[in-house]
Amino acid sequence: MVRRLRQADIPAVIEIFRASVRITARRDYTHEQVMAWAPDHIDPAAWAKRYDTRQGWVAEAAGSQLAGFIELEGASHLDMLYVHPAQQRRGVASALLQQLESAARELGAQRLHTEASLTARSFFERRGFLLLAEQTVALRGQSFVNFRMAKSLVGQA
Repeated sequence: MVRRLRQADIPAVIEIFRASVRITARRDYTHEQVMAWAPDHIDPAAWAKRYDTRQGWVAEAAGSQLAGFIELEGASHLDMLYVHPAQQRRGVASALLQQLESAARELGAQRLHTEASLTARSFFERRGFLLLAEQTVALRGQSFVNFRMAKSLVGQA
């Protein structure tokens, strides 16, 4: 089940983020890169403040345990999509993306854009996103390759 993200979800969302980066993305990035991307300390208050300017949704697995989350910034920027490694390949990311696309359409967006990691690029390509550019970004002293991607929402339901 996909539902709106609540403030009480923030600790679980941080753990999903950290596990996804440190376990799943580890196959495409170095240890130093994943530690810069998902450090040991992430301030829950700062993370919660993100949702002052974004919409978020979570996917619940059995027993109301959170399996993944997604964020929409503005009407058209998919900023984060992470699924816990134990919940991958079960349709969680697809369900979250479907929810976000629906919300973006309701806000009048004609196109979504995102910055996909090496790990996530193929997921987005399979769901209609097109590669716009490869880029290198810096975070906490590490450089990362990611991909600017976009998807048209026009004529899709």
